[in-house]
Amino acid sequence: MDSQGSKDKNSKYDKILEAAVTVFAAKGFRQSTISEVAREAGVADGTIYLYFKNKDDILVQFFEYKARQVFERFRREVGRGRSSVEKLRNLVRVHLTEFQRDPRMAVVYQVETHQSRLLVEVQIREMAKMYQDLIAEIIEQGQREGCIRKELYVGLVKRFILGAVEEVIGTWLYSGQNYDLVSMADPLVDLFIKGIGSTAPPDPTGA
Repeated sequence: MDSQGSKDKNSKYDKILEAAVTVFAAKGFRQSTISEVAREAGVADGTIYLYFKNKDDILVQFFEYKARQVFERFRREVGRGRSSVEKLRNLVRVHLTEFQRDPRMAVVYQVETHQSRLLVEVQIREMAKMYQDLIAEIIEQGQREGCIRKELYVGLVKRFILGAVEEVIGTWLYSGQNYDLVSMADPLVDLFIKGIGSTAPPDPTGA
């Protein structure tokens, strides 16, 4: 296939994938049909099958392709940081930014990781590993720098950070997206670094 044909193919593939994300976000994966995706993409039903085996394959490729693009951006943003705290702040900020920029993607990712977990289990596991590997690198750097405690169980910290970020995104989605999601980045990172404890002595009066 010549270069122009390759560009056309990629363009149509992207168009179908974007249409599928729109339909899945609006109706849910299980309730959506190939015909609805084709209509949203402006192509014939049969065209879908030139790029995807079936509806399940569209969801699988969404996780393999679309989500992987996002994680590549995560890696680039982390690479721009110097200290571990700066890298963690960059990671959380770009995570929230990407999901706020494309709420459809956020809905499909947040919902289908639970409802269609068996279908995309391999992809979910790979994405979680990529994210947690990034966090592990940041934690290890922070431990070397002395700003993150060395006795922490890294596996627990990785799950804590990923879980907290996903919970913040989920709350934003279910609230109707009526506030700036990215504004939660700095408070989240401050919570990760400082915790909820206080170094001040407790007030015996409880005042």
